[in-house]
Amino acid sequence: MDKIKKFFARFDYNSPVILTYAIICVVLLIINDITKDWLNDLLLISRGHPNLLNPLTYPRAVLHIFGHVNWNHLLNNMILMMLVGPAVEERYGSWNLCIMILTDAIATAVVNGIFSSHGIIGASGVVFMLIILSAFTNMRKGKIPVTLCIVSALYFGQEIYSAINTPNDGVSRMGHILGGVVGLIYGIIFYNMKFKNSGYSADYSKK
Repeated sequence: MDKIKKFFARFDYNSPVILTYAIICVVLLIINDITKDWLNDLLLISRGHPNLLNPLTYPRAVLHIFGHVNWNHLLNNMILMMLVGPAVEERYGSWNLCIMILTDAIATAVVNGIFSSHGIIGASGVVFMLIILSAFTNMRKGKIPVTLCIVSALYFGQEIYSAINTPNDGVSRMGHILGGVVGLIYGIIFYNMKFKNSGYSADYSKK
């Protein structure tokens, strides 16, 4: 037993929000596979033009970010999330990241419900939010990093181009764009409130 404890003690649960998010996504996809898409149909898809009198509408507004269509969909999102998520969580804080993720989930569900008749599912919006937030982490006082400009231009440009040229490819461009917008808004807010006077946004993690 002591050897087992020592073995697991070597591992650091270094990014609790990101790791917990990933675990929930994996567990839910396993359950969905076992139930042959019953779980996604019941809870996870934020359906277009939802019925506000349906009690399932409200948990769906948040739970859709935890669901995935298949393992390829999940792995594509989780790989990117694991690459950028821990650094974002370290810089902005776990609690703040939870609020950002919740904001993105609800905003995506509301906008999708108003403007789209299709369901939406997956962590792609959250992933793109993390990518935009990560671009703020090296911002110097009074300077706009070129990386932020390039990432934002490439990201939003690609999504707008894809939405125009491949509108029926099954990918929610709206969810992606909203994730980027939420990341941009929170990045600006935290820069002005916490990062601006420190010179480097990375100093915030020490406060």
